[in-house]
Amino acid sequence: MSSPILEPAAVLALWSMVVLAWFTAARFAAVSRLPKDQLRELSKAGTRGADLERVLPERANWTSHNYTHLMEQPTVFYAVVLILAVAGAGAGTNAALAWAYAGLRVAHSLWQGTVNRLPLRMFLFAASSLCLIALAVNAVRATL
Repeated sequence: MSSPILEPAAVLALWSMVVLAWFTAARFAAVSRLPKDQLRELSKAGTRGADLERVLPERANWTSHNYTHLMEQPTVFYAVVLILAVAGAGAGTNAALAWAYAGLRVAHSLWQGTVNRLPLRMFLFAASSLCLIALAVNAVRATL
């Protein structure tokens, strides 16, 4: 199956892996700068990534937070894209909306991972959410 709407979904999936590498590198660098006593405390059994939140600088956690965001709302995007592709409605406006969604999510990631000021981050999230809502409505229309 080939549908133009699958392209932005594939790009967003790949972008998610880029953010995974970015946050892993950022966290490893921040952990390597911790004092030895904190490292020993973090080395005990059962320590999770969330436990790093309290000991790492805020900036070192920004990309981790964004990776989590890329595992949340975009899961709906992937489902909607597949529905539209299978329904034969993955071109035109729907493909454009999917590209807008993916582009806005990449911009959101870059902003959250580097500057992380809330007003623009909220705008990028809201704009991408509107694209996703339109795609979801169109998916329902394409399947009825």
